[in-house]
Amino acid sequence: MTGEPVTVPGPEDPEAALAAVVALRRLASRLEVEAVAEAVGRGWTWAQVGEALGISAQAAHKRFATEVRARRGHLPERTD
Repeated sequence: MTGEPVTVPGPEDPEAALAAVVALRRLASRLEVEAVAEAVGRGWTWAQVGEALGISAQAAHKRFATEVRARRGHLPERTD
């Protein structure tokens, strides 16, 4: 991700600053899901994913497993 420098609004313009925060959170979330899906696709364990994110394997699995399966074309696991 290279290109032109981005101007970030300061707190003196709260509307623009908060809109930038929302946009950054969405971008970070999308990048996180894509990176996790790629890692799992390359054979990473949930423990490795969790360690890289600073969370437990169980937390990583709970947070990302459904999305990873959907991206890989699998149906979600049944819970019954």
